Amino acid sequence: MAADSYDAIVVGGGHNGLVAAAYLARTGAKTLVLEARGTTGGAATTEAPWPDAPEFRVTRLSYVMSLLPATIMNDLQLERHGYKIFPMGPYYQAFPEGGSLTLYEEDSQRAYDEIARWSKRDADAYPKWNAWLGGLADVLGPLLLTVPPAIGSRKPADLAATLRLAWRHRGLDVRTIADVTRLMTMSIADLLDDWFESPQIKGALAVNGVIGTWAGPYEPGTAYVMAHHSIGDVGDGRLGSWGFPEGGMGAVADAIASSARANGVTIRTGAPVAKITVAPGSGRATGVVLASGEELRAKVVVTSLHPKTAFLDHVGRENLPAGFANDIEHWKTRSGVVKINLALAELPDFTANPGTNLQEHHTGSVEMAPSMEYIERAFIDAREGRPALRPFSDGVIPTAFDRTLSPEGTHIMSLFTQWVPSEWASEPNSEELEKYADRVIDTYNEVAPNFKGAILHRDVVGPYEMEQDYGLIGGNIFHGELSLEQLFHMRPAPGFADYRTPVPGLYNASSATHAGGGVCGIPGMQAAKAAIADRRKSARARRP
Repeated sequence: MAADSYDAIVVGGGHNGLVAAAYLARTGAKTLVLEARGTTGGAATTEAPWPDAPEFRVTRLSYVMSLLPATIMNDLQLERHGYKIFPMGPYYQAFPEGGSLTLYEEDSQRAYDEIARWSKRDADAYPKWNAWLGGLADVLGPLLLTVPPAIGSRKPADLAATLRLAWRHRGLDVRTIADVTRLMTMSIADLLDDWFESPQIKGALAVNGVIGTWAGPYEPGTAYVMAHHSIGDVGDGRLGSWGFPEGGMGAVADAIASSARANGVTIRTGAPVAKITVAPGSGRATGVVLASGEELRAKVVVTSLHPKTAFLDHVGRENLPAGFANDIEHWKTRSGVVKINLALAELPDFTANPGTNLQEHHTGSVEMAPSMEYIERAFIDAREGRPALRPFSDGVIPTAFDRTLSPEGTHIMSLFTQWVPSEWASEPNSEELEKYADRVIDTYNEVAPNFKGAILHRDVVGPYEMEQDYGLIGGNIFHGELSLEQLFHMRPAPGFADYRTPVPGLYNASSATHAGGGVCGIPGMQAAKAAIADRRKSARARRP
């Protein structure tokens, strides 16, 4: 084999690309990963954004773990390669009008007592809600690891896959099917209205329905987004639990990269791909051309990039069926997310729960989502073309556990905030972005008066920077919205949800495929498995 030839080339060194490479290499395939940026990880990255304070490191985009399945952790032996998770503490919201709410997932009595301070009826409903979610997780959880069939196809193999899916769920009763249907089609607001009465409780539970989503809580389909974020765990067996990786999210990518290298993968950074080469006549992917002009050949190419980049830019419409190209052209990938990373001299001192000493409410999510109406108003502002006046924020303080990220006595706080207009992905809007960040900080300062004064450094990452620097078109961290028409067999296009593409030899490991949305690695694993299965099938067919 020539030095510039490989069994497999993976385009993109984000966590999904690294997972795909590791699985391919485990079969003995000579595998190369090509990453445009200077470091691997993609959106799962730990960086030092302040040159004058390199001792502070932040998880710059993605910020917590949840959906990485045990299958991948075990197959790639990630713990042996440095993967370590601290399970997050409770949900916490301090209210501008006074008081606070803390939800303890692992302590039902404490959760009951907290909720009962706002509504005894809701406190009684909460364990039933969790049990209901648990039942749905029994159905939806396994679907995350299911390769979607080509529903509607009349090919024997596709019909068989559809029938297998139906047979697997033959035991579901009418009520469960109805609950799943409601989940897929309802807004998180309507769903929560069916269960709870207190605006404080509904605000808390609405958060997972809008994270990273171009939709407010009253938009249909946001109930499923909530479920998507609530059916994983970090290896501790708790439904919907989240965790902080030691060393930040970049350490997750580093562990996967270490596993990949241990299996023989070569990883090249600073190697942007300009084109995926397609053979005339056969239409088969044959390798890539780098931006430098260097050409590399491979029997298999896996792309983990955003589908618009992968197919419209790298493959080209001329090498794609018109219908598929049209589907990718219309793939919705709006966001309106702004990530704010802060270095703090001390922890927030909340009026409702005083003290700058580390307390339990500092160890989980520190929200600014007082009610569904508050969250909705932030979205309406952005949809009408202006940044939110009072933004919604999902905040965490990873240094409550992970002391590798900042000097002793200081902390890092990560704010995943929404929304600014989706059009801001096209222009920096730097001045307005900073004013938006000021407003986010002001909202926390209302409930923790020391907050603004404790900020040593801040890093504001808007949709434009997410697109330009990280390849997240529209600033969407999921490579595509988790809306009903972009789920399961429609992700990223009907007939191509099985991690294969219209180009033979080219496989799709993007977060825009099924189960993508979060640092889960499932698209990378499934794309590699599809490539491996096809190679073995081809080898069997060549045997005399």
